Amino acid sequence: MPIFKRAYKKLYANEKAAVDDAIRAVIKNPKIGQEKRGDLVGVFVYKFKIHHQEMLLAYEWSEAERLLLALGVHENFYRDLKKQK
Repeated sequence: MPIFKRAYKKLYANEKAAVDDAIRAVIKNPKIGQEKRGDLVGVFVYKFKIHHQEMLLAYEWSEAERLLLALGVHENFYRDLKKQK
């Protein structure tokens, strides 16, 4: 199961609403996130806050679609993302 689905499933309803807002922002402007380099080239990461804690949303995009890859806090986020990629 992709990291995004597993993390999203564990959130409370009010946290899911914040993630949904972040997803809408990515859909409107896919360049809102920071593009990564090296092993994660082509992956963008958008940072937002839930309950004063910074969350990261990793995604890839093309003109036709947005693919959500991962969601989580900074700790071990990039390590787990590299394993998935």
